[in-house]
Amino acid sequence: MTGEAGSEPGPEARCVVKLGWLWVDSASFSLYVYSASVAIQALTVISMGGVADHPPHRKLVLLAFAALGSISATLFLPLSSTSPLWAASALLAIFANVSFGASIVALNAYLPSLARSSPEVVVAKMEAEHLRSESHHQSNGATGGAEEAEEAIENYQNLLSRTTSRISSQGIAIGYAAGITLLLLALVPVTLLHGSTFSLRLAIGMSGIWWAVFTLPSWLWLPGGKGGKEESDGVREEEQGLLADADSISEETAVPESDRNWSVWAEILKSWRRLGEMLHPSEMRKLQNTFWFLAAWFLLSDGFTTITSTAILFAKTTLHMPATSLVLIGAITPLSGIIGSLAWPRLQRKLGWSNLRALVALVLVAAVIPLYGCLGFVPWLKGAKFGGLTTKGEMWALAVYFGSVYGAFQSYARSVFAELIPPGEEARWYGLYSITDKSSSFFGPLVVGLIADATGNIRFAFFFLFFMLLVPVPILLGAVDVAKGREDAARYSEAKDASAASSR
Repeated sequence: MTGEAGSEPGPEARCVVKLGWLWVDSASFSLYVYSASVAIQALTVISMGGVADHPPHRKLVLLAFAALGSISATLFLPLSSTSPLWAASALLAIFANVSFGASIVALNAYLPSLARSSPEVVVAKMEAEHLRSESHHQSNGATGGAEEAEEAIENYQNLLSRTTSRISSQGIAIGYAAGITLLLLALVPVTLLHGSTFSLRLAIGMSGIWWAVFTLPSWLWLPGGKGGKEESDGVREEEQGLLADADSISEETAVPESDRNWSVWAEILKSWRRLGEMLHPSEMRKLQNTFWFLAAWFLLSDGFTTITSTAILFAKTTLHMPATSLVLIGAITPLSGIIGSLAWPRLQRKLGWSNLRALVALVLVAAVIPLYGCLGFVPWLKGAKFGGLTTKGEMWALAVYFGSVYGAFQSYARSVFAELIPPGEEARWYGLYSITDKSSSFFGPLVVGLIADATGNIRFAFFFLFFMLLVPVPILLGAVDVAKGREDAARYSEAKDASAASSR
């Protein structure tokens, strides 16, 4: 701590740490560590794409990063702040954050294959293939069989889409529930020990142990590639017929003959070459719907994140809510996210909406929040006791409202993207999805900060947030065609497989 010379540290004292010959503010030090971890995380998710897309190694990648992350967090327990090795906390934090991001990418890559292997999807697929095969044996003049087959294929695609969103939503809900439970458990030592550094180390160590324990179900139950011509999703590869494409061959069977020459380092180098290919204009034209969705995701992910940070700042600086209330809001929001993640798929089934339509509806519902905040400029509301986000009670209600939307939004965003990525390259494309999310995170807070500095009133930022959420809507409705995007992704994957086969 630094203060006036010869005096005890006062309220204006700063906490600094010494790195080599430099003294660095502890708050700045944590930001530097976080920034470094985000940069390394981006490099890691790009490098791991090819390895995680290799069927026998996807599960291994997930477990390896989970082990590294959980061990790094757990090692905070014995690392005292007075230890000469305290600087190792920076490395542990970087390892934990990088491992978490990489684990999420590997976990997301399982989403398409888990949906395809769902029993009801397997049955619908076999029925569609059977009807399609029968229609080819009918006379040329018969159209009833072909129409029935096309209807069955459409039903299969719709069921696959709904199953993807259901699995994604359940995953989001379980994740939120686990996060809230761990937060409550961690609050016990922090409260009892009055926020001491040991209590904080204990809370971080608990998160590492929690991470390790709940990785065990993934180790036990998630499928791991075995190679060979096994039966997959209830349909053998040679029986796939006209429905056979890269989407219909599971990760269990899609093992190339060149596996004996496969190596981790070769795949890492290949991942960087593939990234360059993926971002080449000619390749982007082949997957226009996928990249249009990524453009919308760039704005939407930043918009939702910025709403969260702006709302907290608004509650603190304008509504003057105490820190305890802000902590409770931070707990209520994900709790509402659980409800929203489970409720929206039910509403989707009832209304017969596609995943894309549900996603657009969620964005429009979320846009109501900044629009409501803009109403605070209406003269007759300024002196009122309610309306336009002018009272603390409204912030509590909006925390519940936003949470119920945000959880479902995360679920449907990755579900729609799952339908637009080339089969067999899930980890690589979810890595790009993650990077798009991270790279956009600076824009919204920067603009909000500039608006607040220029006007002296953070409420003006609500206008920016409202339009930031609305801009991607025309992209999603006018430029993203999920059905065509799915077909383009399948053709893209088939072309890559054919090119790889011809080069061997």
